[in-house]
Amino acid sequence: MPHLPVVQRLIEALRCLPGVGPKSAQRMAYHLLERDRDGARRLARALDEAGERVRRCRLCRSLSEDELCEVCANARRDRSLLCVVETPADTQAIEQATGYRGLYFVLMGRLSPLDGIGPEELGLDRLGARLAEGEVRELILATNFTAEGEATAQYISTVAREHSVRVTRIAQGVPVGGELEYVDQDTLSHAFRGRRDL
Repeated sequence: MPHLPVVQRLIEALRCLPGVGPKSAQRMAYHLLERDRDGARRLARALDEAGERVRRCRLCRSLSEDELCEVCANARRDRSLLCVVETPADTQAIEQATGYRGLYFVLMGRLSPLDGIGPEELGLDRLGARLAEGEVRELILATNFTAEGEATAQYISTVAREHSVRVTRIAQGVPVGGELEYVDQDTLSHAFRGRRDL
């Protein structure tokens, strides 16, 4: 196929998606152009509309079409519980899998000095101000169990303790239905250290 600048721009644009390399982006672009022009137009309209209408919730920083997201606007949620997560997808996972009825604070990332992501980029000044108001009694840390996620959790726990807020961390360990012989050593070690009374 001859070099077409508009196709090259489409391929490069698709590469902004996580996990999409040059070959995957090329396959997607060719698929849309060769077999699904209507899908390409729907995708373009949906991206344009989302880019125009979606913003961050004023309280939790999650994605929302309004000033407050659906969770923050719900007066029946327990405002004394605040769960800190890395992404809006994490809030969705918690909402679908648990009976949690508190509020959230979405970091939109995790501390990563090498990538230039510090406390300011995660809105931790806003989190500190929210904790200073005194409404939050328990802060639940639900960051990922990566090195950066753990560092972020430690940093936030220090901020919370400065405001005399109870800090808890979601548990980690052996998955439901998992067999010990197939669990990796780090997971098993954390599960063993985090054991509790029955």
